[in-house]
Amino acid sequence: MSARHTVDPLEVYTAWGRARAEATVVDAVRRDRRGADASVHAAIAARVEQLRPELTALAVDLHANPEVGFEEVRSAARIADLLEAHGAEVERGAFALPTAFRATRGTGGPHFAVVAEYDALPGIGHACGHNIIAAIAVGAFLAASDVVRDGRVSIIGAPAEEGGGGKELILRAGGFDDVDAAGMVHPSTGDDVGAILGGGTSGVRRLVATYHGRAGHAALSPYLGLNALDAVVTAYQSIAQLRQHILPVDRIHGIITDGGAAANVVPERASAEFLIRSDDIATLDVLVERVVAILEAAALSTGTRLDLDLDFVPAYLPLRPNVTLTERWATALERRGRVVPLRPRTARQGGPSTDMGNVSWFVPSIHPTLGLGAAPGVLPHNAAFADSTVQPAAFDALVDAAIALAGAAADFVSDEELRADVAAEFAATGGRRRVAP
Repeated sequence: MSARHTVDPLEVYTAWGRARAEATVVDAVRRDRRGADASVHAAIAARVEQLRPELTALAVDLHANPEVGFEEVRSAARIADLLEAHGAEVERGAFALPTAFRATRGTGGPHFAVVAEYDALPGIGHACGHNIIAAIAVGAFLAASDVVRDGRVSIIGAPAEEGGGGKELILRAGGFDDVDAAGMVHPSTGDDVGAILGGGTSGVRRLVATYHGRAGHAALSPYLGLNALDAVVTAYQSIAQLRQHILPVDRIHGIITDGGAAANVVPERASAEFLIRSDDIATLDVLVERVVAILEAAALSTGTRLDLDLDFVPAYLPLRPNVTLTERWATALERRGRVVPLRPRTARQGGPSTDMGNVSWFVPSIHPTLGLGAAPGVLPHNAAFADSTVQPAAFDALVDAAIALAGAAADFVSDEELRADVAAEFAATGGRRRVAP
């Protein structure tokens, strides 16, 4: 990648500011739609309630046996076993990924895919609640596929959301090629209900910068050395200075992973890893170019050579939830007695990233959040949050979320007008976009 900007940052940032200003004055509108019949939604609720003991047992089991990305052998098998126990034909090791799976029910017609995650975080287990996500997905798939007629419902098990890009790998393998819409539900803190009508998450790109210098005796002949650690430190400090001049939702964070072998030797090799986040594809591209320019300049200023490994994990695109389809999830959830607040349709927000963003740029998708009743201040990626996923309040949220997700799937498959509106919104908000392999 060249450090030269392919797009003027001023132009991109000005457009971002205009869009953000407009988002503060555009209100979300909940529209009445026919969707599936009331009897279908009642059957879905009854089915998930019937499955409650098995779904909660699944969430507890995954919590007790956490596995990190691409190593979810037991977790994927446990989920597949449960699906097969209920008559689903499961393709294990789907998409040439040993810990992915897929099951489909129905033939022909519109196709809705429920997406499951089940990888854990190193050291702190299911502190992002993927055990709950998996159980929600299983419940939603089994309930929706029981009632859907003239269409298909699938469950796609996607490994390694936490830094592996499993969903992007499934996309590249054609796993969503015949899917018309997709959805999953992510747990959050407290009792928050986030339909996120138009909001999203940040996209993220990862890079490793490795500098190669020349070793020398740090006391006897330092002048013969070229200090690779100086290059890393220069780059790190320059990126810290850049943070003052980036968008308020942008994030750059990193660590020095290699600083040399001995203090009395001029480091001939040093490296750092950075994550770069922005909530829009255009602004993410600009930010990556600015960071790369800094990394190249650090090599130039120190006389070292830069090896840049950009996107060693597939890029995660900013999440683009389909508002029209998310409204169906919100409506179904409200039948469970939960209040879903209206939010701006085009709200801009930063924060975490997910490879579900990549799916959302390929097919219309939803990714709402639902609180598990965790204590105030207990947030995802904290060990205490992992504990909150196996409490009674979390199991109630699991059941409600599964019912709502199955309801949204049933509405989509059964309502031609809804599908047309979902597709129209998808096209109007940018249509399909792929990450370059």
